[in-house]
Amino acid sequence: MKTYSANPNDRDRRWFVVDAEGKTLGRLSTQIADVLRGKRKPTYTPHVDTGDFVVVINAEKVSVTGKKRSTKMYHRHSGYPGGLKSRTFEEMIERKPEDVIRLAVKGMLPRNRLSRRQITKLKIYAGPQHPHSAQSPEILEIDA
Repeated sequence: MKTYSANPNDRDRRWFVVDAEGKTLGRLSTQIADVLRGKRKPTYTPHVDTGDFVVVINAEKVSVTGKKRSTKMYHRHSGYPGGLKSRTFEEMIERKPEDVIRLAVKGMLPRNRLSRRQITKLKIYAGPQHPHSAQSPEILEIDA
């Protein structure tokens, strides 16, 4: 019996909607990363993109445990001397709530070309509305 290996022709892409309201950031991100990689499918192949699309709504209402709301820091660097910028979790939620979830999920994907394609299948919106109703996405229940 031969080992099954998926190829780009025989994959089926589905769309899922995840409501982030009241969900813990880390637990939500791990399960989203699994769906993006295709690890919930029996046809999972590590070197082929077999994952599904994920639409996250209510990103501004995601929660964190403990004192992370005021102590968790996000850093970015402009590339110039003295160009390090830092923001807390609260400031990120106020300014760009989509980036909080995107950075958490991106950190849980492998660092290679395949993951850069997989992160493009993640669509995040701060509020409850999204423009992907034409794809008829299914609701994905997250255990958090």
